[in-house]
Amino acid sequence: MTFHKPKTGMKEASEYVGELVVKDIGIPPEAETYVGPGDVIVARKPRRPTSHKGEFGRLLVVGGSETYTGAPALVALAALRCGVDLAYVAAPERTAYTIASMSPNLITVKLEGGHLTPRGVATLEPYLRRATAVVLGPGLGLHRDTFEAVRELVDLFNEHKVPVVMDADGLKAFAELKSHVEFPLVLTPHAGEYRILTGHRPEGSLQEVGEDVREEADKLGATILLKGHVDVISDGRRVRYNRTGNPGMTVGGTGDTLSGIVGTLMAQGFDPFTSACAGAFVNGAAGDLAVEELGYHIVPTDIIDRIPKVMDNPMEHKRIIERRVTR
Repeated sequence: MTFHKPKTGMKEASEYVGELVVKDIGIPPEAETYVGPGDVIVARKPRRPTSHKGEFGRLLVVGGSETYTGAPALVALAALRCGVDLAYVAAPERTAYTIASMSPNLITVKLEGGHLTPRGVATLEPYLRRATAVVLGPGLGLHRDTFEAVRELVDLFNEHKVPVVMDADGLKAFAELKSHVEFPLVLTPHAGEYRILTGHRPEGSLQEVGEDVREEADKLGATILLKGHVDVISDGRRVRYNRTGNPGMTVGGTGDTLSGIVGTLMAQGFDPFTSACAGAFVNGAAGDLAVEELGYHIVPTDIIDRIPKVMDNPMEHKRIIERRVTR
């Protein structure tokens, strides 16, 4: 007899189990369907005294253009606060110099031209071999040759099997490919980008949206993290929901901080679904901490500054909710 659900060993070694009786002990469905602090705890890589540089991930961020400089920088800064060892930002040359001036913590890779082109892909290949994960898309722009460069990068991702997070303009470029990928992939669309990616907007009850996201994730062979008032996460098999976050996070750049967190967890070796669930919780909870201190007047760097607090003590978010209820 076992409680709630069969355990992994009971399934994998069924010949030793005999008759299996599963008994309900009152655990509500929400305990499994909603992301919580436990999802963060299982996505924290232990640090030994003998740990060395690179052991906690090397993240390559590919983004930026002549118009957008902040987005890829926010991704990389969030990744460093989440615990990645090295964050490289590959951006067009002038944009890369601007990003380098924002923080001495960032390593920049200068690409030719004012936006990503197929010429830049050759420059990126050595860094792809070094990176343990990639974030593609923030501030990338929608130039025609950028779309062609994304196509070539997807081929390289398939070749190197590097884990990838795609967001923003990277999603729009990937939507044209409509390909089932052979590398670990997390897609992080909001509702509008989801329509571009799938051809329709997510509609109906939360459970109906969850089923829609599950079907689309299954088609693409990816994990989809649909951002919204309640985030919906699916790898094509499982569906989870995340309720952290608040209306103050409508400010631009909060999706970039999310990509940096998810990218870091994948760079540290966690699978796409685990990374997406934990990343959604951490990003929203850091936003909740920021709003509790500053009100609805936050900027993305306020979220970045609070990522360590959530990573170290995810249960603190429970106390934030309790304080809200009692006010």
